[in-house]
Amino acid sequence: MVSIFSKIIAGDIPCYQVAESEHCLAFLDINPLTKGHLLVIPKIETDYIFDLENESYTQLHLFAKTVAIALKKAIKCNRIGISVIGLEVPHAHIHLIPINEVSDMNFSNNKLTFTKDEFLEIANSIASFL
Repeated sequence: MVSIFSKIIAGDIPCYQVAESEHCLAFLDINPLTKGHLLVIPKIETDYIFDLENESYTQLHLFAKTVAIALKKAIKCNRIGISVIGLEVPHAHIHLIPINEVSDMNFSNNKLTFTKDEFLEIANSIASFL
């Protein structure tokens, strides 16, 4: 079954893209925990992150590091938290979340809402640091 992330990669569903490489894509989470909450995904559809081939796994994490560095420059925060849960979408993905305290990473927290223009401004700000 084709995941929503594969549809985003194919351009069938829009996203607020921040970065793209030959093998990976980073875009804003539309139900963010904090301002700048991103998803980093491999372009190859694999449900479970530990099922990725070693090369794809390495590319994904190195790409996430590059994006996280730009994210930290764009969004004022103490750290960029990283989370891999893998239950909500059957496509491997990494959450990069700007945090100031551990509780900012609680996925039970209320999600933030932004307008389309605000999402675009956030995505463009992060992308400008790549």
